[in-house]
Amino acid sequence: MLLSNGIALSQLPSAWDPAPLVLAAAGVGALRFAHAFRRLRRRGRSDHAGWDRALLFAAGLACVTIPLISPLDAAGDSYLLSAHMLEHLLLGDAGPALLLLAVRGPLLAFMLPVPLVRFVARRRPLHRIVSELNRPVAAIASWAASLAVWHVPALYDATLRHPLLHDLEHGMFFGTGLLVWTQLIDPARRGRLTAGRRIVVAAAFFLLGQILSGVLFLSPTALYPAYAGQPVRLFGLSPLHDQQYAGLVMMAEQLLTVGTFVVLLVASFLRDLDRPERELVALR
Repeated sequence: MLLSNGIALSQLPSAWDPAPLVLAAAGVGALRFAHAFRRLRRRGRSDHAGWDRALLFAAGLACVTIPLISPLDAAGDSYLLSAHMLEHLLLGDAGPALLLLAVRGPLLAFMLPVPLVRFVARRRPLHRIVSELNRPVAAIASWAASLAVWHVPALYDATLRHPLLHDLEHGMFFGTGLLVWTQLIDPARRGRLTAGRRIVVAAAFFLLGQILSGVLFLSPTALYPAYAGQPVRLFGLSPLHDQQYAGLVMMAEQLLTVGTFVVLLVASFLRDLDRPERELVALR
């Protein structure tokens, strides 16, 4: 059976869509990273531009690019809410986290185009908006609002019918994901948040995400008509089971990303506490 987007179930494995805008944005990001990476290494600062950073950036770029051009996009748009959820989590959570981990420190300063930085700095209203959004409460609120609004069933189904609206949804997930992970990772190393406060932000991030996860998992009925009315069931999943899997996918992905971050942050904090004691012992 052909769907509204013209993709039959048998054609799904080959449903790759080389979206020009997505690939162009990925290309610009890769070129900017390569420029910053090369400059730092030429200055002898491989400590800030190691090959681990390149691998992290490549992984982040893959997370925000491949889901949008691969069969996962077609499966999420036409068959499974759980596939769509995985696509959104890679785009708005795992991808931003990996990208910011890759560029933290001097790499970020070298990556940002100077004309863009000057443009924002010279326009006070725009600079004020950027500054306000780059605060923990505003970042978390923006992310939570975006998550809640776009998962209202009527609007969620509308994005499946209107490509421009769908692109806006994806852009907001990616943008608000960057805002939250900027608070957690602090790529510019401004040190505005202590380790304890970043753990609080991470906890709020996780708990707010689990509200949606819980709604999807515990709802007794399928909430999204676009999926409930799909007569072709991929993997034989019923609409309700598919919705429950979507909730589990969100829970598992956030446990992996946010949980790993908190463990690494706590480990780093404990090492910092232990360092003065080790130095004192060495002096003795």
